[in-house]
Amino acid sequence: MDEVVKRVMPHSNEAEQAVIGSMLMDSNAISVAGETIKAEDFYNKNYAELFKAMMKLSSEGKACDLVTVKSQLEEQGVPSEIVSLDFIKNILDMVTTSANVKEYARIVHDKSVMRKLIKATEDITNRCYSGNETSDELLESTEKEIFDLVQKGHSSEVKDIKDIALSVINKIDKASKTKGSITGIKTGYTKLDYMLSGLQQGDLILIAARPSVGKTALALNIAEHVGIKQNIPVAIFSAEMKDESLVQRLFSQVSMISGQKIRNGELSDRDWENLVEAAGTVGNSQIIINDTSGIDVNVMRSQCRKLKLEKDIQLVIVDYVQLLTTNSSGKHLKVTNREQQVAEISRTLKAIAKELDVAVVALSQLNRGPETREDKKPNIGDLRESGGLEQDADVAILLSRVYDQETKQEDKNRILVNVAKQRQGPTGELELVWLGDYTKYENPETSHI
Repeated sequence: MDEVVKRVMPHSNEAEQAVIGSMLMDSNAISVAGETIKAEDFYNKNYAELFKAMMKLSSEGKACDLVTVKSQLEEQGVPSEIVSLDFIKNILDMVTTSANVKEYARIVHDKSVMRKLIKATEDITNRCYSGNETSDELLESTEKEIFDLVQKGHSSEVKDIKDIALSVINKIDKASKTKGSITGIKTGYTKLDYMLSGLQQGDLILIAARPSVGKTALALNIAEHVGIKQNIPVAIFSAEMKDESLVQRLFSQVSMISGQKIRNGELSDRDWENLVEAAGTVGNSQIIINDTSGIDVNVMRSQCRKLKLEKDIQLVIVDYVQLLTTNSSGKHLKVTNREQQVAEISRTLKAIAKELDVAVVALSQLNRGPETREDKKPNIGDLRESGGLEQDADVAILLSRVYDQETKQEDKNRILVNVAKQRQGPTGELELVWLGDYTKYENPETSHI
């Protein structure tokens, strides 16, 4: 009969002792260790309690020695054997130097990640045997768990309110240094950037309009400003247009050569020089394009995770919501109609923004409501197929052509941009100038028209 081997969870008792001893020996080692590990990373719960005690003392600006640590442990209500001065002193005696505390902490962290991986795979195995979920659901949750370990490393899902408060103060301080102007990703449109403070990471930004008004053009203009002019990685998921068509539009925007000329090849020598230069600029940019038709939103989520790890994308553009699909019905929700599907897609897009800490710009169609109104202006209730879009969006931008009610004519060179919803900022309208030959928007104050 084969011998049964009892497997012990990965850990290094020596490294854990060395971390605690280094922290007792040198107050600077406390901050060094605290940057890499947390109390839950310790396999030995006694060491975890010691770590918490010293981190608590350090955060309060108190001295960290045998007496103060013993007192703090008593406040934490830990077992008496840990509070013993002999127990603490024995750990200190095992360490000769605190110089290697960063390496000791790295070992503790690595072993912690291994234990989390084992737990995650065990949970997935049990869920596979239970048969209560589809393979798509299992793959999605597995990928998320592994991504969280890769992306976040040692960070905990639960954050201390002090850490959150400090993060908010840092962001406010950053805003004050930029004189309160732009804290997010700049779109290149002055008034829009001022109103939104740029595209904020973690936000779902909806851009909606009737067909042929210019949703894709605005999204591409933003992509050009972000991925080319600011050199920030941006991913475009286009379920409507082919990648070559999008790149051709980018060529026109960058070179300021008419799209019709480029399509027909009616180019002068000067045009060719500008086009080749534009091709080099676009080709070396931080823009990534996926033109899969009818892409499943969960597949898109997987690709975004991969791009976040490999390219550190900061902006995701989706063109457009109603062309995405979803094969996931969820454990408690059976998706039976298109409205429920779009609502699920909307929730997933918001989840991508929050999980990856990126801005997600999603384009959407509007219904025919604006055409029945005298002023032809859309409102947020015109969003097609789902109220979930309105609910999940942090920012909702509605596009329409400027319409003269007296002459009953549209001004094809002026686009009205209505920020109809913004969770943490003002709403209002602004205008952009439309250069149709180049599928390009410009600020009115800098326009050539």
